[in-house]
Amino acid sequence: MKAIVKVVLLCAALVSAPAMAEKVAVLGVQEALLSSQAAKNFRNQLKTRFSADVKQLTQLEKQAKTARDKLQKNKDLASQEELNKMRMQFQKAYTEFQKRGKVLQQKQAQEEQAFLKQMRPKLDKVIRGLIEKQGFDVVVAKQATLYASKKIDITAQVVELLNKAK
Repeated sequence: MKAIVKVVLLCAALVSAPAMAEKVAVLGVQEALLSSQAAKNFRNQLKTRFSADVKQLTQLEKQAKTARDKLQKNKDLASQEELNKMRMQFQKAYTEFQKRGKVLQQKQAQEEQAFLKQMRPKLDKVIRGLIEKQGFDVVVAKQATLYASKKIDITAQVVELLNKAK
């Protein structure tokens, strides 16, 4: 019985500890990073770097749609041999479209991961500096809150400091 009371008291103390903190803030880490000027520049560079691949992918998509439309349009008029040929053309175009789309997504994901890895130390430094400067006792992830007043949201401050950081 005493053990249960101790456990309940310990749990109550742990749950109420954040409530005793004097200075609390919420932070959308992902939002701050993605709203930064560096992230905007990165997205523009990514768009430029992969524009030729996106153009090729769009062409492949058009070819697949054209082949599909041709197949559907001629399904009652064409011989079985011609239909098989059209199906093969459609399958070939569609398969190539899927394959290249997957490769492009993987390349972009790798670039994004490299960017996040590069930005993480800067972001951590900015957050630590703001916590020390403002004297926060607790910083809670914005996603973990049901409601937080805009007065305690430091996401915009982190974005601003991240944009100034070199």
